[in-house]
Amino acid sequence: MRKVRTIEMQRLTIEEFREADKLPLIVVLDDVRSMYNIGSVFRTCDTFRVEALYLCGICQTPPSTEIHKTALGAEDSVSWKYFKTTLEAVAELKKEGYQILSIEQVEHSTKLQTFVPQKGQRYAVILGNEVKGVHQEVVDISDGCLEIPQLGTKHSMNVSVTAGIIIYKFAETLILRR
Repeated sequence: MRKVRTIEMQRLTIEEFREADKLPLIVVLDDVRSMYNIGSVFRTCDTFRVEALYLCGICQTPPSTEIHKTALGAEDSVSWKYFKTTLEAVAELKKEGYQILSIEQVEHSTKLQTFVPQKGQRYAVILGNEVKGVHQEVVDISDGCLEIPQLGTKHSMNVSVTAGIIIYKFAETLILRR
C-alpha cells in the first residue's frame, strides 16, 4: 500500500467548502477553556462539513495562534459564531427548529450506540467545559442528552475526542451511509 499524497486527495477549496452541502449539525462549545481543544473541534467540523460551530462563554475565538495550531486553517472554512452564554445560543437554535442534545452523563440519557439521527431533522450538540461539563441550566433546556459509554476507570473524555465521536455518529448515519 502507498500513502495517498495530499495533492491526490482533491480536497475542496475554502470557497467550495462554503458552498457545499453541510451535515445538518451545529456543534456548540459551552465554556471550553482550551484553545487547542477549540482548534481541534474546528478541524473535525471541517472534516465532516458540519454546518457551524458556536463558541460560548469563556471560549476564545479566532484569530488565535493557539486555535490555529490545531485547527490548521479550519477556522477559516467552518462557519462560527460567538455567544456570551450557551443559553443565548440554545434560544436561537430552538427558534430555528434545531433539536438540542447535550453530551452529558445524566439520568435517562440516550446511549450513543442506540441513537439514530433522523434525516430531515437539524441538530445541535452541546459539549461542555473540560472539568465541569455542560452547565446544568443548559441540560435542563435540552431536548435530550447523549452519553458515550465508557468502560474504563475515568468518568470523562477530552472534549475534542468526544466531539469527534459525536460528529462521526451524525456523519455516518446522515451522509456516509447514503
